[in-house]
Amino acid sequence: MLATTLINPMIPALKLTDQVSTALDWMDEFRTSQLIVAESGLYKGIVSQDILFDIHDTSETLSRVIIQHEDIYALEDQHPYELLRLVTEFGLTIIPVVRDGKILTGSILLNDLVEQFVNELGVQEKGAVLVLKVAERDYSLSEISRLIESNGTKILSSYYSSSESSHLLQESRLTLKLNRTHITPIIATLERFGYDILEAHANDPIETLDQERLDMLLRYLAT
Repeated sequence: MLATTLINPMIPALKLTDQVSTALDWMDEFRTSQLIVAESGLYKGIVSQDILFDIHDTSETLSRVIIQHEDIYALEDQHPYELLRLVTEFGLTIIPVVRDGKILTGSILLNDLVEQFVNELGVQEKGAVLVLKVAERDYSLSEISRLIESNGTKILSSYYSSSESSHLLQESRLTLKLNRTHITPIIATLERFGYDILEAHANDPIETLDQERLDMLLRYLAT
């Protein structure tokens, strides 16, 4: 999955000659707080709703407005994980995608990006979530997978995050999404083999993705 496949063809790009009122109307129509600005097909930056709201004369053109993030964009062949880094680092709700010479290819909405992660991480599948504490030097996903599968359960997705520790060993967290909700035998097996279970949740599938869940997902992936 590459950035170019997530482009939303319905999202327009503004021009520097467009008025502030046009930008605000389009933001309202497409339910986004940011839009891309381009001129002659070249990416110029991002205009934000917060800045536009402070302009009293909405007939002003965008050429007289602060355009942000002129050097922040994604390339067509970048992976969604790299796009999420841009989102969390720069507070983007829209991601510009460019090719050679900053030629604008299109835009990716944050909601579309999150939906992609929801699908890839198996969030919409019914099943439990386990968070294990593992020592980096002892970490083996294949071994953990073998133990879990010995209980007739499969790993739908996994996420590994490391954190510096003041101890000699670097301890990390491994988050697993499983395809079953009854996980008591799995926990017993993992603990018998020395794994420390930090969290265990038997989750129902997410039907709708509200802002709270969106924030939780972004914090989780940015850990």
